[in-house]
Amino acid sequence: MSTMTTPLVDPMAMRQTMGRFATGVAVITTEDASGPHGMTVNSLTSVSLDPPLLLVCFNHGARTAEAAVASGRFVVNILSRRQQAIALRFAARGEDHFAGLGLEYAGHRVPVVPQALAHLECDVERVVEAGDHTIVFGAVIGVNTRDGDPLGFFGGKFSDITQHGHEPEHWFF
Repeated sequence: MSTMTTPLVDPMAMRQTMGRFATGVAVITTEDASGPHGMTVNSLTSVSLDPPLLLVCFNHGARTAEAAVASGRFVVNILSRRQQAIALRFAARGEDHFAGLGLEYAGHRVPVVPQALAHLECDVERVVEAGDHTIVFGAVIGVNTRDGDPLGFFGGKFSDITQHGHEPEHWFF
């Protein structure tokens, strides 16, 4: 094991390189004694189908992460391509993200983003500190989906995600 403190890879190079990995865009919402909280994320993945688990990565000190851990519950709101303004709203720090939004609630008393492509209601299963992030594992206790096209994120910008048919794409020819 190396004892070097200088990173082998420049953090900005890492960010730019990982930006080549296309993701979806979601808003994590929760509510604690101080009220509703939410933030935009794209560092989200399914961990297990049986039992249903997912994980979300938050920057250390994110109020939404702290509120989700304190309350023990959160919702993953997967955004549609028409919800870029919602993604930007919840990405702004220090704002009242819910102002004028018209709160709707999931089954376990957590606010949801209206008209999102999907909602996944989660109970906090485990919290792990790793690098400059807090990883929150959620036990999925309820889901709700609707038809529509997802909002994508690629190269630091919003993008469209286009579905292909089931035939293989022979890009190597």
